[in-house]
Amino acid sequence: MVVRVVRLGTPRTENEGLRIGTVRRPPRGVPKAAFASQNWYDVWFPNLAPSVETMKLGQDAETPAQWSAFVRRYRAEMATPENSHSIGLLAALSQQTNFSVGCYCEREEHCHRSVLRELLASAGAKLEPHGR
Repeated sequence: MVVRVVRLGTPRTENEGLRIGTVRRPPRGVPKAAFASQNWYDVWFPNLAPSVETMKLGQDAETPAQWSAFVRRYRAEMATPENSHSIGLLAALSQQTNFSVGCYCEREEHCHRSVLRELLASAGAKLEPHGR
């Protein structure tokens, strides 16, 4: 059993399981009925997405200091009871079933999903190694 951290809209891997979209907004121009069949996500879970303000901070980050500011802010958002319970739930589920979490960003290293990967690992989630 494992959690995969993926780019939404990419082909699914064998035994990937449920794909969870940790994004603030659904994909543009895609009918809701096609989200799963087009490999976006099966379940939308915006709770684990950065707030709009924090997301803009990350998108605009051009320096390591700006990226660090984004990471601090996103981590603070994920530290709220509701979000930390959600991360704990996903970590526990990873002990029993395969699933994936993802975002639209092209590069994981410049996306909230890199931080989400760390948060899940810290919570004890079984994660697929990065880059597989």
